Amino acid sequence: MPTEPAERLEELLDRVLDACDVDGEVAVEEDEETLRANVEGDDLGLLIGRHGQTIDAIQLICYQAAFRGKQDRKRVSVDAAGYRRRQGESLRRRADLAAEDATSHGQAVEMDPMSSNDRRVVHEHLRDRPEIETYSEGDEPNRYVVVAPLVSD
Repeated sequence: MPTEPAERLEELLDRVLDACDVDGEVAVEEDEETLRANVEGDDLGLLIGRHGQTIDAIQLICYQAAFRGKQDRKRVSVDAAGYRRRQGESLRRRADLAAEDATSHGQAVEMDPMSSNDRRVVHEHLRDRPEIETYSEGDEPNRYVVVAPLVSD
């Protein structure tokens, strides 16, 4: 097994593709904060799984394998056929609608249950809006984001 996290990530994803008998090409990019792996190919639905559950699990395993034995760690993101990009765009649109509803009606809006990765996307997208706050409620797997208006006294 390679020693560098980016090499470990690519090697592990190649092995996963082989084990699943899925044809795909893995490309890894690295910046100061994140290791990003993108898998391109035909019929990557098996890799993504229902509601992205499989790719979320693969991403967690890749994080653990890439940085095993390392002190300095980065975030790891694994995408397949642009799924995370499309999912992120959809989540940001839904978050914007929830924020608009919360501020126009003056009531908290509960979003649908979602994974921790998806909740993070919503929290990060809405964090700079001074008129609302976001927080998570519920227990896994039914944990969800609440978008609430900030009440000024």
